[in-house]
Amino acid sequence: MQSILTKDFDELLNSELDLELFRNKTFFITGATGLIGSLLTRFLLYADKQIGLNLRILALIRNQEKAQRLYADYLPAPLKFVVAELGQGNLQLTEKVDYIIHAAAVTRSKQMVADPVGTIHTALWGTDEVLRTAVESQAAAMVYLSSMEVYGQPTTTGQIAETDLGYVDLSNVRSSYPEGKRMSELLCNSYAEQYGLRVMTARLAQVFGAGVLPGENRVFAQFARSAMKGEDIVLHTTGQSEGNYVYTTDAIKAILMLLQNGKTKQAYNVANEDSHLAIKAMAELVVAKFGKPHTRVVIDIPTENMGYAPDVKLWLSSHKLQQLGWQPTIGLKESYARLIQWLQEQEDK
Repeated sequence: MQSILTKDFDELLNSELDLELFRNKTFFITGATGLIGSLLTRFLLYADKQIGLNLRILALIRNQEKAQRLYADYLPAPLKFVVAELGQGNLQLTEKVDYIIHAAAVTRSKQMVADPVGTIHTALWGTDEVLRTAVESQAAAMVYLSSMEVYGQPTTTGQIAETDLGYVDLSNVRSSYPEGKRMSELLCNSYAEQYGLRVMTARLAQVFGAGVLPGENRVFAQFARSAMKGEDIVLHTTGQSEGNYVYTTDAIKAILMLLQNGKTKQAYNVANEDSHLAIKAMAELVVAKFGKPHTRVVIDIPTENMGYAPDVKLWLSSHKLQQLGWQPTIGLKESYARLIQWLQEQEDK
């Protein structure tokens, strides 16, 4: 039986993405053992094997054993692991790269609260290292992966375009993440202006689907696992914050299209406009479509600071990205169906 991730990759191969433009090119991908970085790396390896693109992929990692396990099904391959800790000054590339995707970042809310200084340093110093590498290598293009959290608390109503930045509370150390992303975006644009680097920013909505990694514990994975087990979905907030989502392969397609067609110094929202609803409403959708008859949504707010982002009313517009020819193909219900199939496949191994 074909894996759901293989099915996803085959759909991506047959999408509007023009992979021929990457023929004989070398990629440098940071965060290659994280969700987005690993999926980008795995898809490019799959595409290289299926249609013979003669790619070379340099994957930045911190843990060699973890990387070997993650990519076991793809080896041997035109893949080289680069072991380094971004922001520590030990990144060294010995070969020229054509395309860079900077996906490495702090992603756990608890870490943002427990180590806000480290969160900021990782964002700024790490991004600076990658940008210097891009300039030194004379890379054709770079995409920086930012977040919808850069919008903070929007001051406009309706759909949010890339110019509609809102308020970020600088007295809250949880803001180390969105403010670090904001400053990193400015750093990218400054390198573009000063050194002529072609660099674009992808402001990602919540990305999930087939291919999530073992141990993934963000809310989408918690909801899916609860539904699979027939358990209640427990919310640790009131669930009023509005979520913006995009399926994994739709996000991969967007990032690769930005390398090809994106305009330098520009930010692009990567979101499925139809996959937008409050967290509690999403939990109720999962219970209704994938849960057992007795399961329900339960609100249980902890007394300790879990580092959750403040409630926000945010509906991202992807019009700017769609003007480049990108179209999302997987809606929220199908995203959960494929995620659950993927999680079941991993349990059955």
